[in-house]
Amino acid sequence: MFSKTCEYALRALIYITQQTKDGGKIGIKDIAVGIDSPEYFIAKILQDLSRKGFVQSAKGPTGGFYLDETSLNRSLAEIVKEMDGDKIFTGCALGLKECSETHPCPVHHEFKSIRNNLYRMLQNNKVGDFVDRLDAHEAFLKK
Repeated sequence: MFSKTCEYALRALIYITQQTKDGGKIGIKDIAVGIDSPEYFIAKILQDLSRKGFVQSAKGPTGGFYLDETSLNRSLAEIVKEMDGDKIFTGCALGLKECSETHPCPVHHEFKSIRNNLYRMLQNNKVGDFVDRLDAHEAFLKK
């Protein structure tokens, strides 16, 4: 559904949130292991997310990644839009360039409700919302 880049970005931000909830920071190697991601790939993703303000980083021996209050309150929909664009929320299920209420593809009306539900679910869930479920082992970020 999402690009690999977007999947890793979502997993990394949620993982960083869980691992730094007590005010610490976490390094790239630990993030890569924690979400089962290639280290180089997640480093590039986090560099991009840091530049765009979705995650914060500090250099030095006690450095690493963490999320500030603003980042913790970002919706998953914002991250998806940043990484993959908004086509998943607005595009045609069949990839047609012109698909609308007045010129629908064969699955337009059914897919529209799926699209809207997906957007609503991602918009209503913030990056910081998952720590308790992860800590209780009710949800997982790694195989």
